[in-house]
Amino acid sequence: MTSLERTIEVRWRHQVHFTHEVFAPANPLLADILVDGRPAPFSPRARVLVVVDESLAQAMSGLPGRIEAWFAAHAEQVQLVCPPVLMIGGETVKNTPFRVTEMHALIDRHHIDRHNYVVAIGGGAVLDMVGLAAATAHRGVRHIRIPTTTLAQADSGVGVKNGINAFGKKNFIGAFAPPFAVVNDFNLLETLSARDKRAGYVEAVKVACIRDAEFFNWLEQAAGELARFAAEPMQRLIFRSAELHLNHIATGGDPFEMGSARPLDFGHWAAHKLEQLSEYRLRHGEAVAVGIALDVIYAREQGFLKPDQAERILVLLERLGFDLFVNELLHEDEHGQLRVVTGLEEFREHLGGELTITLLREIGRGFEVHEMAAPVVVKAIHELQRRHAIRAGGVSRAMA
Repeated sequence: MTSLERTIEVRWRHQVHFTHEVFAPANPLLADILVDGRPAPFSPRARVLVVVDESLAQAMSGLPGRIEAWFAAHAEQVQLVCPPVLMIGGETVKNTPFRVTEMHALIDRHHIDRHNYVVAIGGGAVLDMVGLAAATAHRGVRHIRIPTTTLAQADSGVGVKNGINAFGKKNFIGAFAPPFAVVNDFNLLETLSARDKRAGYVEAVKVACIRDAEFFNWLEQAAGELARFAAEPMQRLIFRSAELHLNHIATGGDPFEMGSARPLDFGHWAAHKLEQLSEYRLRHGEAVAVGIALDVIYAREQGFLKPDQAERILVLLERLGFDLFVNELLHEDEHGQLRVVTGLEEFREHLGGELTITLLREIGRGFEVHEMAAPVVVKAIHELQRRHAIRAGGVSRAMA
């Protein structure tokens, strides 16, 4: 027998832009991105299919018209192939493959090839689904993300993952495909509810915990303003969180997760299960806040993390407005075992191989373990339950 083997290296340019009013006619950013990189034989006039999160279009009723007006103002450089397509948002869009097929049909109908673009404007779920469709049409067409939630601008929209849910598992069907570009328009956050504005904060806490103690210190100092959703601190949080996530993708050595280590999933093993148990009533960020709290207490109980540092993390999450306990933590299966604990095995399967969980040695420094002691996890859950009850009682007394 004989064999051939080569090492193939692929370089990706991953660009994230920050702006205001991306669809103001005088703002050239998107046009510059759309024209950038098109090979010389091709017309510089890019063909573009735009998909807009339906809930965003309802909240900003004039947005589809503004998008069309922007394309009309830049008609020498770009062509909008049809009016913006409205797409249902939220986790619902990821719960059936039909929406991906629908996107494939639109890409085919409007002749979007590898040198043209699909632009997705919306929350993380819409970006995930549209990104999967773009990654699999023609084996990959250019995809531009314009995230419209704090969570997507700070984390998921910056990443290289696309996917939909299947078989009761989050992101079971998916692909790694870096977007051609990401555009964070801070003005698109203005119509979010307080709940959705807050949801993205947790990913900033997460990445600060594992990567940047100085950023964590700043989050503590700015927590009051962030809880009031002051614009400048929110924008600073989003920028630094996106930068840290981008740095990890570019320099972490495993952007497509060929191994089992996923430090950016700190707090996520429980969060994914809690989302499923709540039938996605819980926002992703809310579930991650609980997951981080659970892992922080676990790390403290195992002697990895000092008690004062653990308390700082829990207090910061609470000051930002997160509940650290949900009833889904106590859901049991037919054998009387907590369902959330079974999420460890599902997480191992999702990683593909050895269970690898990121925990903390100290704020700003994560490390990996390959097993979790179920009794200690259960103990941490009951501590969160007691902490929640004490806080709820204190709030009730304060309001009396």
